[in-house]
Amino acid sequence: METKPRARVAVAGAGAIGSAVALTLSRAQFDVTLFDPDPAGDNASSVAAGMLAPVAESVFDPVSAPHLAVLRRARDLWLAFAEGLDLPILREGLRVEGRAAWLADIAARFEALGVPFQRLDGALVDAEDWRVEARPALAALRAAFEALGGRLQPRAFVADDLKAFTAVVLATGAADAGGLAPELAALTPIKGQILRADRGPATGPVIRGEGVYICPGERPAIGATMETGRDDLTIDPSVTEALRAAAIRLRPELAEAVLTTEVGVRAATPDGLPLVGWSATPGLMLAVGARRNGWLLAPLVADLVASYLKGDNPGPDAALFDARRFSRT
Repeated sequence: METKPRARVAVAGAGAIGSAVALTLSRAQFDVTLFDPDPAGDNASSVAAGMLAPVAESVFDPVSAPHLAVLRRARDLWLAFAEGLDLPILREGLRVEGRAAWLADIAARFEALGVPFQRLDGALVDAEDWRVEARPALAALRAAFEALGGRLQPRAFVADDLKAFTAVVLATGAADAGGLAPELAALTPIKGQILRADRGPATGPVIRGEGVYICPGERPAIGATMETGRDDLTIDPSVTEALRAAAIRLRPELAEAVLTTEVGVRAATPDGLPLVGWSATPGLMLAVGARRNGWLLAPLVADLVASYLKGDNPGPDAALFDARRFSRT
């Protein structure tokens, strides 16, 4: 299905992927409306640490390990995607600290993946991983989208809206999409809790330890839980206490920090890659299920969506992300 420029396109969901899709389509001269009950960013993408981290994801998440090459390609797209936006990309890398035996295991994972790293001051250091500040990044994407004439609808997209648009891109993450696409049955929710501290490292690399990361910033992020099958937003101190304890082992000054908890729910496919492409539902395209890599994958997913809508060749990554790969019989 080819959709001509200036055709009316709806994007449902204003998280990292939905916002990137809306901006990319607006840049391609589509007439875009972005739907979200809270387009200001009260979603899993705003809670996230904004990692553009193919190496850390592949080393620490076994589900992501087979996808290192595509995750690297996605990271590399960020430089062109962010050009002209008020969206700094922080390229300060990764530092892994911990017990000698555990670090030896992590070093072996780096080596198995063929990822170069250094040993520095008893830590493992990698320069490949980047990040963005999530909430400011969402604001920057929204501002650029509106500057191009894009419109925001502060409500959920519903089935009755389909007839008003030539095409609809569903980027609702783990949110209920009202049964619009049968392919969504392949998704599993994953609840994530993250801590924000009132002190700690303000700059420098992301620090990884056993069962925790510390992401520097004005309010350093300490994360994150991965609670598969849960879609509630309840704060659970019994779960986050393990994050706090692990963070203090890495940076003892955090013992005095005042911590607040933020909760988001992501959606994941069985293979850890999102569903991107046309649904069996006519006129509906999917851009959902990025697991913990929504920020990292956002420009790549947006480019795929734009290629499908323009009738262009979506490129070699299209098959990996095939929206119907789990629903075909």
